[in-house]
Amino acid sequence: QLQLVESGGGLVQPGGSLSLSCAVSGFTLEFYTIGWFRQAPGKEREGVSCISYSGDRTNYADSVKGRFTISRDNAENTVYLQMNSLKPEDTATYYCAEAPLSVENMCANPRRLRNWGKGTLVTVSS
Repeated sequence: QLQLVESGGGLVQPGGSLSLSCAVSGFTLEFYTIGWFRQAPGKEREGVSCISYSGDRTNYADSVKGRFTISRDNAENTVYLQMNSLKPEDTATYYCAEAPLSVENMCANPRRLRNWGKGTLVTVSS
């Protein structure tokens, strides 16, 4: 059974850092693009960052470029999102998803995705 489990969210002050993890099971991670998405209250879910199955291609939303870094460890079946210099506007529930898509296609089209984790809440506030 395919399963994605996010963890690592919490409350952090502006300028702080958090590291999110997405643990996957039930499928072979190395064959899929994995993406991080977020949804703030009252807003649509948006792509944050996606990484190809081999890890050689990544995609970032303009709002997080230079602050967030996505990485993956296929042996550990885990994908990470390192978030630095956090801003209040980064507050959202963060989700991971998988799909056999390009990083650009996946990040731009969250509505096409079907397999999601339950999310982890990130709150950036002083």
